[in-house]
Amino acid sequence: MPLRTSSPRLPELQQKIRVHENNRFLELVFTAKVDDSRYLHWDQLSRRTPPNGWSHEEWWFALKMRRQSQMRRLPLRDKNGDGFGVNLTDEVLQLSEEIARRAGGMLGGGKDELNDATSDLYLVRSLVEESIRSSQLEGASTSRRVAVEMIESGRRPQSVSELMILNNYLAMREAKEAAQGPLTPETVLAWHRTLTMGTLDDPSQSGRLQTAADERVSVWADQVCVHLPPPATELPDRLNELCRFANGTPDDTPYLPPVVRAIITHFMFGYDHYFEDGNGRTARTAFYWSMLHNGYWIAEFATISAILRQAPGQYGDAYQYTEDDEGDLTYFVLHQLRVFKRALDELDEYIAHKREENSRVRRALSSASGLLNFRQAQMIEALSEGQENAITARRVASRYLVSEQTARNDLRYLEGLGLLARLPRSRPVIWVPIGDFADKLKELGFG
Repeated sequence: MPLRTSSPRLPELQQKIRVHENNRFLELVFTAKVDDSRYLHWDQLSRRTPPNGWSHEEWWFALKMRRQSQMRRLPLRDKNGDGFGVNLTDEVLQLSEEIARRAGGMLGGGKDELNDATSDLYLVRSLVEESIRSSQLEGASTSRRVAVEMIESGRRPQSVSELMILNNYLAMREAKEAAQGPLTPETVLAWHRTLTMGTLDDPSQSGRLQTAADERVSVWADQVCVHLPPPATELPDRLNELCRFANGTPDDTPYLPPVVRAIITHFMFGYDHYFEDGNGRTARTAFYWSMLHNGYWIAEFATISAILRQAPGQYGDAYQYTEDDEGDLTYFVLHQLRVFKRALDELDEYIAHKREENSRVRRALSSASGLLNFRQAQMIEALSEGQENAITARRVASRYLVSEQTARNDLRYLEGLGLLARLPRSRPVIWVPIGDFADKLKELGFG
């Protein structure tokens, strides 16, 4: 929703305070102690009680003076040509360090939970989940269950919403493949082409920057324009600048933690609005690329869009706070760091659940003398718990990133054990659990 009030402009505020009481002005600039641990925007601060004896304007002025003295200026500019900046506050540094430790190293008690036999399954699960939630942020209305079934079965999308989700999934795969190389405008255009293929009213806009001949896209909330992006004529140069920034390293000046660089890259895609549609999905794809490019391998498995979708207003507020407060990116950086930490927390919970589930499967496998491989064991688990009621080779191949022939061999083996049966005349072949599936599991030692 739109901001209630814009923040006071610093030059006018400075003049106002100095005219009324010069000693008070000097105190606020040089000696006043102020708590800025929450990094509030004026829209938030103006609804809180200021420190004793202070007005809201004095409180804001003292905070602004402190922030300006610590601001790191970036080689990125707003639509007026002024530079963006960011403050590496204690919370920014603490969260950046925690995310670097967790997303570049260990997870959920040990990296072994995401190696060899299980990592491909977790990766597909997270890519599917991120694709669904990111597309839903942009208006896709397909349910999660239907979207998962579509991607895992490999069937063709039946609606624009389903196509948005599939496109998002494919673009995320492309971003992962591109993570070893630099970000280029051509890479960005290719992602957008994949993200919007078959979903735009004007197909010619897919994979193309807006031009001066296009009606410039803007962002609205409650019938109020909350963001008018830079002129379309500037977009090629701005995209080149952004790619140079995104390709930066920790040796660059000013220093930025890699996760902060990834978040700012995300922000600039949303701020510049390069395309007629799909800017948000492109921004999140670029963030995903940046995290992997900088070695945060666990970013493959974290789902941020699900959290953003729970509170989209906070996401929009973070954009507005930055633009309203003279290009101060700290608001957006803090918001995204908190979101990504939550995504890692949820991933830890998921891994703990899967660890217990896999433990049950391993115990069953042990009692059955190792009759099944891990894919077959997890298929049995899903069928026995009612998570699946039918399965195809294509779906198994998509879920575990194996060939369809390997998937067919897995299913034929389960059929040979008497656990699955083929539906007559189904093309492609569909396998279903036999009628006395639970009894057969116990007979084989899986119950």
